[in-house]
Amino acid sequence: MAGPTILHADLDAFYASVEQLLDPRLRGRPVAVGGSARGGVVLAASYEAKAYGVSGGMPGWRAARLCPALQFVPGRFAEYQPLADRVMDILGDVTPAVERISIDEAFLDVAGSTHLFGPPAAIAALLRRRVREEVGLPISVGAARTKHLAKIASQVAKPDGVVVVDPEREREFLDPLPVGLMWGVGPVARERLAERGITTIGELARTPSGAVERVLGHAVGARMSALAHNEDPRRVSGAGRARSVGAQSALGRQVASRELVREVLSQLADRVAGRLRAKDRAGRTVTVRVRFPGMRSVTRSTTLPGPVAATLTLTEVAEQLAWQAIDDQPGSDVEITLLAVSVSGLTAQSSLQLELPLLTDDPRRPGSEPGAARWAVDRSVDAVRARFGRGAVGYLPSAMPRVRTVPDEFRELAEHDL
Repeated sequence: MAGPTILHADLDAFYASVEQLLDPRLRGRPVAVGGSARGGVVLAASYEAKAYGVSGGMPGWRAARLCPALQFVPGRFAEYQPLADRVMDILGDVTPAVERISIDEAFLDVAGSTHLFGPPAAIAALLRRRVREEVGLPISVGAARTKHLAKIASQVAKPDGVVVVDPEREREFLDPLPVGLMWGVGPVARERLAERGITTIGELARTPSGAVERVLGHAVGARMSALAHNEDPRRVSGAGRARSVGAQSALGRQVASRELVREVLSQLADRVAGRLRAKDRAGRTVTVRVRFPGMRSVTRSTTLPGPVAATLTLTEVAEQLAWQAIDDQPGSDVEITLLAVSVSGLTAQSSLQLELPLLTDDPRRPGSEPGAARWAVDRSVDAVRARFGRGAVGYLPSAMPRVRTVPDEFRELAEHDL
């Protein structure tokens, strides 16, 4: 049996910890990034604030009631990425097999590093010490035989700790833990499982897979059953360019109107297309995911004649795909809870090859006259934003949303880079 050589390193309360690092007056005090006592949304909370029940996504007024001493800070978004990158550089000093999955967490495979740095527990301790001394931030590390178990171990280790799961004691470790610690089990799934008396990972593992699938759906249920048995064949992929780029937006529970769908998809398309252009990339396959009440999701995709990175083109294609999924649902007032857009089949696109005027104009072909015009406008928008900020210019309706709860800078930090 393999040893616990997969590590999951996760910075603790990252955004709030950065604020406490940059402003010593906030250290040891309850801090909320974003929002205010009058309203807005808390984007992140320090552990001191979490002790009072404050959490990300909570209305600011509610957080202030839970913790009257709460310190609201606007967030220094320009500081987050450089600090997180310094931490990733430290992880890369131990092994080249680092798979960054968000701005503040990554998997490592240290099987080839133990002869240099010692066993996984010693490597985890080394990483924690270096991140604390060289960057000034707390980080928790879990080590286990699989990615799934390593991620759970890092959650158990929080805050600022290390947990190494011996392969011989995996069941002993997993069984008493709540199912909510599992990757992919959110509040709705947790509630559904609890209604059937399943609250721990051990209880989930002892439940037949077919029964779990009837509760959570075939795909999700089968995956959760496998993970409850720590069956996770995924390996640490290491560095490499992303094969797709995407963004999503949770909506609560709203009726799918034309205005709502277009506004949300235009925001998502703007973020995705902008990130593609920033790396001189484009993609041919567009995928849209629509989630409905009950955690049921429908995915629609299409492959275009040529690779695109134009905001308006991506918005139009995404709208068509979304309404294909929505119109297939019974009833007139269909409710949706999430929209997501991704682009795959990526290729380089630092310049544009114009077409000869032999075919009808179609903006989905980037070399056509309307496609080239959109590409040129997008590049101008990118240049203005680079100089004056993202809010200086944009496309309607994404440039003037009816409700803006989370700053674009925060959304972009949470999404994967190319």
